[in-house]
Amino acid sequence: MLFVVSLVPLLPTEVTLLGMGVAAAQGGTSLAVVIAVASAGCLVSDQALYALGRFGGRAALNRLSRRRKIAAGIGWLDGRLQRHPRPVLVVARWLPSGGTVGALLAGSLRWPMAEFFTASAIGVTLWTSYVAFLGYAGGRIITEPGISMLLSLGVALVLGSVITYGVKRGAKAI
Repeated sequence: MLFVVSLVPLLPTEVTLLGMGVAAAQGGTSLAVVIAVASAGCLVSDQALYALGRFGGRAALNRLSRRRKIAAGIGWLDGRLQRHPRPVLVVARWLPSGGTVGALLAGSLRWPMAEFFTASAIGVTLWTSYVAFLGYAGGRIITEPGISMLLSLGVALVLGSVITYGVKRGAKAI
């Protein structure tokens, strides 16, 4: 199930991954397996989105940009991918829809596949590890699954907001 959720960019990957981290903390599965499965799903998804962007070009991005959050992500990523492509794709993972938009944009900009794959692999591994560890930490601190899930989700929302704010503030300074 985690692989499928990680594979489809419109499904709630972060919440599912947090829950699997909580389950790993309480002995339901191995944290390493959770991270590996989620990373594999996100990596396959990124490659498919990259191909869509490469062969569908801007038409796919234009269709997606009707959604406000995705349009904001496209605006932030578009100029930065040209100057600092690898770090931007890694950081984009932490932004709402950033992984999806980054993969589509890299494909539409005709980024070399090997470079994109490397940046994507680093980004998805760091992001899935971060989210799974948040769930794991919540599951270790509080043994009640529902409460530990809420705690982990709350921490993820706060950290995600801080990262998004930092990126937006940095974008205004440029």
